[in-house]
Amino acid sequence: MRIQHWQDAGSLLLGVWLVLSPFALGFAGAAVWITMALGLCVILFAVEGFVIPSYLEEWGEILIGLALVAAPWTVGYQPGSATVNSAVSGILVILLAVWELTTDRDFSTWWHDRWHHSAS
Repeated sequence: MRIQHWQDAGSLLLGVWLVLSPFALGFAGAAVWITMALGLCVILFAVEGFVIPSYLEEWGEILIGLALVAAPWTVGYQPGSATVNSAVSGILVILLAVWELTTDRDFSTWWHDRWHHSAS
């Protein structure tokens, strides 16, 4: 297991934060379980990035990040710290995934070949 992109390590740390944050910030109710479950998903995608590096885990992280951003308003998190934590963490997960996609040589080659050939 080796780190190919530092963004995977950042995602792993964010996932750990998401799992621990309900206890650190004193969440209650659905916010606890949703934040922990989505945090575990971020951890799994980050570890998958270490074990089987590909660009697919970044797409999964983008979806998880979108779920983190949307969850406070769809479920109605209480207190406000749960909302801020989820939204900020979700945005960071998305940013790290997009950053990794834009700097990954294999994905860039695939993207270029895919769109270059379809335009011809």
